[in-house]
Parts: sequence; structure tokens; C-alpha cells
Amino acid sequence: MLRLASLTSSNSDILAALGASSWVVAADSHSDAPGLEGARRVGPDLDIDVAAVAGSRPDLVLASLSVPGMERVVQELREAGLPTLVLDPVSVAGTLADIRTIAHAIGLPERGEALVMGFQNELAALRGSYPRPPRVLVEWWPRPIIAATRESWVTELLTALGAENALGKEPGRSRSLTLDEVRAARPDLIVCSWCGARKLRPEVIEARGLGVPVSAIHESGLGRPGPRLLEGARALRQALDELRLA
Repeated sequence: MLRLASLTSSNSDILAALGASSWVVAADSHSDAPGLEGARRVGPDLDIDVAAVAGSRPDLVLASLSVPGMERVVQELREAGLPTLVLDPVSVAGTLADIRTIAHAIGLPERGEALVMGFQNELAALRGSYPRPPRVLVEWWPRPIIAATRESWVTELLTALGAENALGKEPGRSRSLTLDEVRAARPDLIVCSWCGARKLRPEVIEARGLGVPVSAIHESGLGRPGPRLLEGARALRQALDELRLA
């Protein structure tokens, strides 16, 4: 059994879905996947105690550049001579490829393939039928307003559901927006999925006076490129079905 260190929630979620949580000897403080009770907590993902990671004697460290700013931590891991697998998905397809990559790296390729197939089948079954593709804006932070743009797994996830990212033509993974720019994006639905927030407050978005329905979906379902994106997809489908599209 390998000794693993997982330094982002998305990778911890993948390991849990593969049945390998008990292999994790070190984890970041944000990871909340089941089965990590025995793991040494080594700090928040952007402030990892690399010495503590090394002290846990991992055979493999899993990091991810999907967390902005993680590049510095990755550099420190490599300087410490720790064997590190760095993932950086920007799409659903990339997320599924990373599940396969992790599964192969830890010797569980069959479980990885089964996990990917199950994800693909359920996502396909969640596709809705609408008069037109609903335009959805997924908000990562409220002040300043930051939302998912083209190079985000959110774009592909929405497309699979029969909707579209209201910022799908904007380059990059995310960008800050003025209220006028949110209005100009013409969203049919705004999703409150604030990253790192202890409590989601959709009423803050509603108070902007845009007259657009707001749905709250925890960042574990939309902000982590891993198997829990299905949780976000289920919640999105429910919110989309409640829209009244003109």
C-alpha cells in the first residue's frame, strides 16, 4: 500500500472515490473527503508545511494547479525532493483524464475506469431539454465579483446539461466583473458557489437588483475538478428545471 500525501480537496475527493483514503498519510486542512481521519494535516492548500509533508514519508504527493497560487507550493515540494504528481484540469474531460492518471499512479486502474464510466453515464442522463440553452453565470466570489469563464470545467459541465456558460466566450479560467458586465452577460441563472466561504449568501447576489434567479451550490460540487462535480451537476439540473425561459 502506497503512502500518499494529498494537498488539494479535489485530489482527496478522487482518492476517496477510488477507495484509497486510508492510504493518505498527509492532507491539506481543507480536504473533507471521508476516510482521512488518520492523515496528518499539513496546512491550507496555499500554505502547505512542506517539512511536515516530508516528515510523513509519502511515496507520492498529489498537488493541483487548479488552486491559483499553488505553483509556489509545487516548487517547494520539488526542491525538497518529494515525488510529486501535479494535475491541472480545466475541463470535465481533463478532470476525468486526471482520475485515470491518479488511478494508474496508485495501481488502481480498473477502479479509475469504473469511476470515469459511472461519471460519464450519470452526466449524460442529467441532460435537460429547454426551449433554448439557459445562460448560467457561476460566481466564485462576491467582492469583487469573480466568475467562471471559458477555460473552466464549468463551461463543459453546463454544456453537458443542455445549458451554457454566460461567460463562455471570455478567455481564461475566471475573471472579475463589474455589475454592468454581469448584466451584459444576460444570465438566466446566477449560481452562488463562493470558494472558501464558510456560508453561502445568495441574498447578497439577489440584493444587486438584477432580477435574475440565484441558486446556491457549495464549492465542493462546482469548484473542485473531481467526482463531486456530479453533485454540482445534479443541483444545477434542478435549478435549470425551475427556470421560466422566454
